[in-house]
Amino acid sequence: VQLQASGGGLVQAGGSLRLSCATSGRTFSGYAMGWFRQAPGKEREFVAEIWWSSGYTDYADSVKGRFTISRDNAKNTVYLQMNSLKAEDTAVYCCAARLHREYEYWGQGTLVTVSS
Repeated sequence: VQLQASGGGLVQAGGSLRLSCATSGRTFSGYAMGWFRQAPGKEREFVAEIWWSSGYTDYADSVKGRFTISRDNAKNTVYLQMNSLKAEDTAVYCCAARLHREYEYWGQGTLVTVSS
C-alpha cells in the first residue's frame, strides 16, 4: 500500500498550490482520505479529509474557505487545492487513509513553503 504525496513547493503569500496524493496497492473506496501538516517545531495537525465513497468533506477551521479537498476515482488520487496561502501554512503536508476512527495508512510528506 502506497500513498504518494506531491505538488509542494515555494509560493508567495496569497498564491496557490495543488497537492496530490496518489494511492496504490489497495482500493480505498470505503475509506476517508486525509491531509495533515506539520510545521517546524509544532505537532502534526489535521487539515482536511474526504470520504472516498460519499464525497463528504471536513476541514480544520484554519483552512476553511481557502483549501478544497477532492478525489478522482479514475486516477485513485486525492487532491488538496490550497488558495490564499499564508506564511503560517508553511509545513510538510502528508496524506493518510482510515477506515475506522484512526488513520492507519500514511504517506511521506511534501514540503510547502509560503514566503511573506
